Amino acid sequence: PPPPVALQDSSLVEAYRRMTPGSARLAARARALFPSGITHDARYIEPHGIYATHASGSRKWDVDGNEYVDYPGGHGALLFGHNHPEILQAVQNQIVKGLHYGASSELELEWAEWIQRLVPGAERVRFTNSGTESTQLALRLARAVTGRSKIMRLVGHFHGWHDYAASGFLGQFDGSPARGVPPAVAESVVLVPPGDLEAAQRSLDDDVAAVILEPTGSVWGQVPLALDYVRGLREFTAASGAMLIFDEVISGFRCAPGGAQEALGVTADIATLGKIVSGGMPGAAVVGRADVFDAMDFRRAAAQGEEKVFHMGTFNASPATCAAGIAALRLLNSTDACEQAIRYGDGLMDDLNELFAEEGIGWIAYGTYGGFHIFLNPDGADTDR
Repeated sequence: PPPPVALQDSSLVEAYRRMTPGSARLAARARALFPSGITHDARYIEPHGIYATHASGSRKWDVDGNEYVDYPGGHGALLFGHNHPEILQAVQNQIVKGLHYGASSELELEWAEWIQRLVPGAERVRFTNSGTESTQLALRLARAVTGRSKIMRLVGHFHGWHDYAASGFLGQFDGSPARGVPPAVAESVVLVPPGDLEAAQRSLDDDVAAVILEPTGSVWGQVPLALDYVRGLREFTAASGAMLIFDEVISGFRCAPGGAQEALGVTADIATLGKIVSGGMPGAAVVGRADVFDAMDFRRAAAQGEEKVFHMGTFNASPATCAAGIAALRLLNSTDACEQAIRYGDGLMDDLNELFAEEGIGWIAYGTYGGFHIFLNPDGADTDR
């Protein structure tokens, strides 16, 4: 993408500067340590981002004492808010028993059983440490099982930052490689426009191992997908022998306790989970058909004389993460947290649209399953509904 344009001073920006002098000082210090002074691209804000000191529930506070409503909820990981007492207690109880065993624990079994109980099609589970790791592993599994080399992706859909997901999200919509990605990797990725079943079917040749997508639309429904389109992809992939992969790192446990698979009534061959699955701790998972995950099984690979699909990860299913994940999924199962979040988001969008109408500005609040976006209408399009 082009470099960000420096903000012109305005009353709003000046008010922000006056509110956040402590964050400004820390941001200046950070620029000597990190590229752009940040540790996550989504935290890049001009003239500077905030530096948080603590959080509770739906709120967080910065070094200058300002209080904020955390609508994204820790990049979407905190369905139950910051420091939910049951999740916090589970982590605290585990920390004193050990942070990292370098061995299996019963906690990982219980965590996986909760995932199986909630998520359709989760016949097998493999834990990772992030959504990016999960999508990378899912693609490797699909290629290994099908014996095919290409991956089909939808333009604008986000699947982490690994090489096979680097183009077609913020740029390189023509399929060219993102900076630092080998051309051969980009050439193995087939980009198609979202929502166009005919384009997907035309591109779904016999060397496509998998189609991966965000099932509710790119960036948590910022560009929503129709249910018929998702169902069509399910039919095409099943007929062609390609895997259907749902990237549910965001939608998992937010559309419904079973994620988009439950909400849409469509079961993928593989699904990737993150954020909520680990209760706000660093952790993620890949789930899906047992026969697909057999490719990772030592005994089956040896018996069949095949190479096992390789996967490691020092912190996979670390005990504190397991404890947080168990607590979060237990809460998800015993409460109406999903419904509450969806109702609140839908109500917020309604209230914002009423406000925009009252003010006579052509903005629109919209979204799916309570996840909201605001269209600022820079070209002044007619937004009468």
